[in-house]
Amino acid sequence: MIYLDNSATTQPHPEVVSSYIKVNEQFYGNPSSIHRFGEKASSLFVKAKKQCSDLSGIADCNVIFTSGGTESNNLAIKGSVHALAAKGKHLITTVIEHPSVLEVFKELEKKGFDVTYLPVNEAGVISLDGLKQALRKDTIFVSIMYVNNEIGSVQPIKEAGEIIKAQSGARFHSDAVQGFGKLPTDFDCLDLITLSAHKFHGLKGSGLLAFKKGLSITPEMIGGGQQEGFRSGTLNTAGVVALAKAMRLASESREDAFNRLSVYNQLLRRFFEGQNEVTVISSHNAAPHILSIAVPGLTGEVIVHALDQREVYITTSSACSSKLNKKSHVLSACGLNDQDIRGAVRISLGAMQSEKDIKEFIRTWQEVIPPLLKGVK
Repeated sequence: MIYLDNSATTQPHPEVVSSYIKVNEQFYGNPSSIHRFGEKASSLFVKAKKQCSDLSGIADCNVIFTSGGTESNNLAIKGSVHALAAKGKHLITTVIEHPSVLEVFKELEKKGFDVTYLPVNEAGVISLDGLKQALRKDTIFVSIMYVNNEIGSVQPIKEAGEIIKAQSGARFHSDAVQGFGKLPTDFDCLDLITLSAHKFHGLKGSGLLAFKKGLSITPEMIGGGQQEGFRSGTLNTAGVVALAKAMRLASESREDAFNRLSVYNQLLRRFFEGQNEVTVISSHNAAPHILSIAVPGLTGEVIVHALDQREVYITTSSACSSKLNKKSHVLSACGLNDQDIRGAVRISLGAMQSEKDIKEFIRTWQEVIPPLLKGVK
């Protein structure tokens, strides 16, 4: 098997799985209980929370543990906007955000908020001048993703943060789900950052929202008041310990992973640039773990299923929308024509990838895809 769909989800690291199992077996007490067994679980939770805070990318921050990127994005946006609504009604985001961001902004528009959607160039990157022009006195919240999940475009987060800070009092959030563990995430310019464990060899159903201390956030989940009232519900000690482990492993191996994945990306890029029937979509400045291409003579679904028969796994655009058979809003925003969009697939690499995987993928592609193209000519 060759798994190249790591932007959808990654294989959990064995040490992460081991940590999760150990805590569930030996420290399964409720951290909110006042007896010693509960206090042991609470001590583990507090230690893991400190580790996650230190590694999140925002210095001296608070952390809310969630079920993943979607919940964290919802909490970051709605929780901030509702807390700041008395100060203004203008919000800014980009046209290529993940649906867990875009759909929230669309919902807020229906509630009377004014949203500016920043366009992107053909490489999928916003214009900083466009951001400057979009900012207003009543702008209260800006959300710009770090790395796009479909094409790997990297936004100039640090420069955007400087502009936002200089021109407004708006709160700045970034969905960094696809960036953590692959690119640096030390952004003091951010007020809030979203992370999801299963994108960097952690476990599904585990994520966090890190934010600068002192920020007011209206909770979405209310109940027993856990996590300082920001997100009620019984604390998932094992999940948080496993998340901290995944973050530490990803941080420690980030530079090595970046270098290796850059090499693998170039191997793939050189191969596809030499194929007349293939269009390389991802720019040279994109994150190294994502390479999107298009085969205009085929549909992405045909390519995915053909490779699937050989146990080679890639996907069409993002996994969230591929089963819905929806046209990619990201590729449309980058100006691709309908034929390229229909024939687009995404190859995404993980930290556990080997050069052997890449070479085997190229060999399989050469055996499987050209015959399909002959069949449609």
